[in-house]
Amino acid sequence: VQLVESGGGLVQPGGSLRLSCAGSGIIFSINPMGWYRQAPGKQRELVALIDTFGSTNYADSVKGRFTISRDSAKNTVYLQMNSLQPEDTAVYYCNAPVSGSWGQGIQVTVSS
Repeated sequence: VQLVESGGGLVQPGGSLRLSCAGSGIIFSINPMGWYRQAPGKQRELVALIDTFGSTNYADSVKGRFTISRDSAKNTVYLQMNSLQPEDTAVYYCNAPVSGSWGQGIQVTVSS
């Protein structure tokens, strides 16, 4: 299983980014998928999950601002992040919990 994130970068407070996670060796439509993040000096935390039925769960800190979605045809999971704040700055990781696979991580920096 290989997961590859893309779409990170530097954005001003209030801005938006969309992260993508492309997978090989795994079929996203029949696997739950998640996004995690780890800020400097902090533990890795769950950001969002999507299950095989399309149901989603979010950390309280991102509810109403972030949206996780899946494109089965492209075998890609997305994290749309709106109204970004400096506290959202972290390395974001794609995760396939059943296989225990992680992406390499991608930096998101929110700063003016």
